[in-house]
Amino acid sequence: MPGRYKGPMMDILWILWTIPAAIAVEETLMDSTTATAELGWTVYPVSGSSDNSWEEVSGYDENMNTIRTYQVCNVFDNNQNNWVRTKYIRRRGAQRIHVEMKFSVRDCSSIPNVPGSCKETFNLYYYESDSDTATRTSPAWMENPWIKVDTIAADESFSQVDLGGRVMKINTEVRSFGPVSRSGFYLAFQDYGGCMSLIAVRVFYRKCPRIITNGALFQETLSGAESTSLVAARGVCIPNAEEVDVPIKLYCNGDGEWMVPIGRCMCKAGNEAVENGTVCRGTFRFSASREPLRFLFAIARPTRTSLGERKCRPGITAGDPQKASALSDGYLHSSLLVWRSSVGAGLCWCQLADRGGGTEACNKMAC
Repeated sequence: MPGRYKGPMMDILWILWTIPAAIAVEETLMDSTTATAELGWTVYPVSGSSDNSWEEVSGYDENMNTIRTYQVCNVFDNNQNNWVRTKYIRRRGAQRIHVEMKFSVRDCSSIPNVPGSCKETFNLYYYESDSDTATRTSPAWMENPWIKVDTIAADESFSQVDLGGRVMKINTEVRSFGPVSRSGFYLAFQDYGGCMSLIAVRVFYRKCPRIITNGALFQETLSGAESTSLVAARGVCIPNAEEVDVPIKLYCNGDGEWMVPIGRCMCKAGNEAVENGTVCRGTFRFSASREPLRFLFAIARPTRTSLGERKCRPGITAGDPQKASALSDGYLHSSLLVWRSSVGAGLCWCQLADRGGGTEACNKMAC
């Protein structure tokens, strides 16, 4: 079935004005791997009063760099309920929070005589607050007041054989939650019968990056509160461009990606889109020289028509300035100059320096 013909001009516009690929901007709120001393997170049950608590130890990441980690391993005891809570994290205007977790989990089947209560998962929670008011007992260590984000499972678990060979099997999982509206929040990780190490936690939010598309500039924009949110952003036409459709907009989705373009800006007359549509550049460029325009006057005879169409004088070509003579006609428009010669034709923009009618009032131009 034949398609609708758009023509070469529509193809060019599509190439110039489509949204370029842009990576979401991630702003880190907390990164446990940057700690230069103990993390000092709060654990429950209180460390020292129970052997079941999470314990902060020095560990290694996948590149064998020394980092501070939390680990727990109480697989032989039933009814485990072990929590570790981060310090207060300010959200800095973000409405949706992302959490990247790196962790390792022991394979329950590789532990001899392990009871059926052994787990290879843990839970992630968050709790919002306008200030850092948490204590060892508040908020209570339970779902509600804590809000559960998800149960986190390992793609790979390690065994005793891996331990003997010092094989690191590190899992990376990312979860997000929102909307958040308080000044900040805490994160908590609940173990209920596993043998695991929480190696790294990075908390961040996403923004759509600064971008030039559809002939307009869009500034960095915070993603919305929900994963399906679309935040409208108004664009500003780039220099030498103007709106030609409805007010130009883009929408920032929950992953920090631009989508759903509406409207456009187009280059004004006398300009063309270059550099993948990010710049509107004048089609007529002046040379650095301010030499009087004897050359163009010499090769072109004024016909005094509407746009100053010039015909070549006999014996004079565009590449033969030696034969140029001073202009005696005294006539040149401050507008588009169309010229033809034996070696070609071109367009030049000529601007009068002396609007009183001087005969050598124009600069030399590269055409």
